[in-house]
Amino acid sequence: MSNAFLKLLASGKPILADGATGTNLFAMGLMSGDAPELWNDEQPDKIRTLHQNFVDAGSDIILTNSFGGTKHRLKLHQADNRVSELNEKAAKLAKEVADSVERPVAVAGSMGPTGELFEPLGALTHQEAVDAFYEQAAALAKGGADVLWIETISSKEELLAAFEAAEKTGLPIVTTLSFDTNGRTMMGITPADLTEISPKSEKLPACYGANCGVGPAELIAITISMRSSAGADDIIIAKANCGVPEFVDGEIQYSGTVEMMAYYAGLAVDCGAKIIGGCCGTTAAHVAAMRHALDNYSPQEVPGMATIVERLGDITRGAKADASGEELVLQKRERTGRRRS
Repeated sequence: MSNAFLKLLASGKPILADGATGTNLFAMGLMSGDAPELWNDEQPDKIRTLHQNFVDAGSDIILTNSFGGTKHRLKLHQADNRVSELNEKAAKLAKEVADSVERPVAVAGSMGPTGELFEPLGALTHQEAVDAFYEQAAALAKGGADVLWIETISSKEELLAAFEAAEKTGLPIVTTLSFDTNGRTMMGITPADLTEISPKSEKLPACYGANCGVGPAELIAITISMRSSAGADDIIIAKANCGVPEFVDGEIQYSGTVEMMAYYAGLAVDCGAKIIGGCCGTTAAHVAAMRHALDNYSPQEVPGMATIVERLGDITRGAKADASGEELVLQKRERTGRRRS
């Protein structure tokens, strides 16, 4: 059986991932503090609807509803004995939707952080983390995931444990970190660090990048920095939040418009990303606009940081400094198509 993710990579075209899981499930009735993963069993139709909305909007990759699917996260909801069940169901629900369309749609098994601190800062050992991640990864693989998508990790220790576990399944591996503290992860990893510690394989390209964080402008700066130190065959991923969160009438809303996210999608490709998607706040409407932008994409020079900030939002000093050298190189690309609106 062919792997849909590898088929997409072989196409050579920009690949569109999906949008947010959590914020869209909140809009569908999930309550703050509840475990989204329990909905794989309790509300499977809503999970199918989430995936279907993104596929209908044009997503090539859909992430499973399993971000908090390790026993360490599920124990907060007295469900740490249901890891295999809930993760396998997460993959199967996404696979049902992916298989219902004629074009290739890949199912990415989402694996988020454990929420625990590693020794010596905390009690979690490397082997305990590997075991926890493998329990999740094996279930996602059994449910039909095409790729394991390790996301929003902050520390090198946790990243290496997740890699070790995921590699045991034999599936391709993707990882995206959240760079939200002056161009670094919470535990100090830089974009250049990630290019060095991401898994390398003789058979598969290294696939890594950034997700979540502050907003699309920040993520574009991270992408520029990452591309400058990446290998020629490495696949860079950009999955930005839909603008920045704001409190409106007592609720968190994201500032990104469909126009902003469409502009971000094309710009991400110009800056070196091959897989582009949205994170928190990104709806199917935003993804549809991104699909349109990518379908009508023509390579262009990258605008200066001032223009990026004007169109997409603020960039922290650290991220801007990391990106500045590569920006000058990218700006030399020949403009071959019409300007994005």
